[in-house]
Amino acid sequence: MNRNILLLEPNYKNKFPPIGLMKLATYFRLRGDNVVFYKGDLKEFLINDITNDCVEKLNQMDNTINWKLRSDKIATYIKYRRKTDIDKIGLEDSAYDILLAPWVDYYKDYYHKKEYLKNPKWDWIGVTTLFTFYWDITIETILFAKGLVKDVKNIMVGGVLASIQPKEIENATGIKPHCGTLHTPYKDIDDDNPYVIDELPLDYSILEEIDYEYVDGRAFFSYATRGCIRKCPFCAVPILEPQFQPYLPLKDRIERTRRLYGDQQNLLLMDNNVLASKDLSTIITDIRSCGFIPGAKYIEPNQYEIAIRNLRLGMNDRGYIRKCWKLLKDINEMKRLNEEVRTHIYRLREENGLLHPITCTKDALIRTYKNFAPYFEKKYANQKGRNRYIDFNQGVDARLFTDEIVSLLAQIPVRPLRIAFDDIKTERAYTSALKMSVKYGIKDFSNYLLYNFKEKPIDLYHRMRINVDLCEELNVSIYSFPMKYHPIRDEHSHDRDYIGKHWNRKYIRAVQAILNATKGKIGRGVSFFEKAFGKNEDEFMELLIMPETFLLFRFFFEHLGYTQKWRNEMSTLTNEERDILYPIIFKNDFNHIEDLTNNPKLLQILQYYKNYRSEIADENSELYKLKKEYDELRKS
Repeated sequence: MNRNILLLEPNYKNKFPPIGLMKLATYFRLRGDNVVFYKGDLKEFLINDITNDCVEKLNQMDNTINWKLRSDKIATYIKYRRKTDIDKIGLEDSAYDILLAPWVDYYKDYYHKKEYLKNPKWDWIGVTTLFTFYWDITIETILFAKGLVKDVKNIMVGGVLASIQPKEIENATGIKPHCGTLHTPYKDIDDDNPYVIDELPLDYSILEEIDYEYVDGRAFFSYATRGCIRKCPFCAVPILEPQFQPYLPLKDRIERTRRLYGDQQNLLLMDNNVLASKDLSTIITDIRSCGFIPGAKYIEPNQYEIAIRNLRLGMNDRGYIRKCWKLLKDINEMKRLNEEVRTHIYRLREENGLLHPITCTKDALIRTYKNFAPYFEKKYANQKGRNRYIDFNQGVDARLFTDEIVSLLAQIPVRPLRIAFDDIKTERAYTSALKMSVKYGIKDFSNYLLYNFKEKPIDLYHRMRINVDLCEELNVSIYSFPMKYHPIRDEHSHDRDYIGKHWNRKYIRAVQAILNATKGKIGRGVSFFEKAFGKNEDEFMELLIMPETFLLFRFFFEHLGYTQKWRNEMSTLTNEERDILYPIIFKNDFNHIEDLTNNPKLLQILQYYKNYRSEIADENSELYKLKKEYDELRKS
């Protein structure tokens, strides 16, 4: 018997889709199960699910009316329980309205009285997890799942957090998580499962079921290797993927994705240390055979044609109905279509219930395909094509670079090449790897710069400075993204409050304030970098203790002279006074400045640390007027 499978991702913000759940979706579809994926407001999920059950019941009782077209009104009544809302459903249009009304009320009570907990519909639920600091929302999602599954033994919790803190999750939820990957046939999930689930292709269709848009959601996602040969103390990979697998074939998985879901522009490989593979040459051959060679162009396929085809095949009705609705909405808003055509499209959608995702039906979409197809053919015609790129997204190991390895990387369109630079001690290996890459024609680079771990703040400055200087020296582009370290276990693993040995709250906040102005990255440009982070170590350390609003509104407060006044008063401090003032500043709590010290001189300096943002936002304040005048001056 086909099972009802629910795959849940907690409603946190993340860049990449849940690859583990996409593999599970493939597995369950291969077994003929009904699969649903959800990420979003859990209450909305329940309401929509119960609404669908209500619509199905109404259709059974009176199929002369398309109750699906009234789903939005039914959902509103179930959610708010207002009599005015049930009147809007139009039950009186049916000859059986006296029989229908009690059923609508039944489903309304089913939601509000939590009757769904007494008779769960889901046979198996999978919950993915990510970072440890998403603890609260993750636990909430697991507890939610416990109420919806027929047997709690059929809840699987997996992913990063589950593998790092399995005991903590079990203590909080009563569910024992799965640790690591699903790589054991005839054991993982079902005793008769012949598949290595971790090596299955991804089901991209589940991404169409939700409103959430992943920043990097439109690409081929895969692994060419698993694990890492290193045991870095800040890294979770040794726990998640303890065994290094040097080669996982790529081509068949990518070609299957292409056939089923259409071509994707880029290829994101999530390998943790691909250069450690003895099969790197084979991996590069796989990548090239999939069409990722220097200069290759991506021509986007007709997304509507693919969606309708997959609807006809019954691959994922829930996902492709939503996808078609989004595509129709987009085509209706295309500015290159004249007003008359857009009005015609809107009326067609309105007549067939295609204006809202909850009222869209498979039959209506397939029936009207010929009406909308010409507009999509025009949309996807005459494309010039976009460049295709490879991204080894987790970074490559500078210590493994050789001429042979770089010559292989140069055979594919890597952009950017992410060379890890987490520790100043690897400076020599890092700069050597970068220069070697440039010699082979690679020009675009990126990396995350770990801070707040065991390094000193000045080490972060040096690594940023090295990248900026190398940009000029080698005439290349390097984008650096400083990334704050969070522990994966023990205290502060469930929040973002951890402070490293050589750091403090003020330093952390200052780096974040500066990155706010640089949009989180440091790119090419010495003068810009020196203004943002200082010309030298002394200027950088001064910026770290500078009042936060002086950093956020750098030029404005310099224009007013406040910054120089602060700097002048700081320069008059004796060593003894610094020993008193600096610990106060490091705590970064200036809500009650008058309580922080009795020293008048220090109190005067601490006044600069008050929150000027409220004054800047207050239309009646002098600072607001000065800021407005300053902005006008800059424009002119």
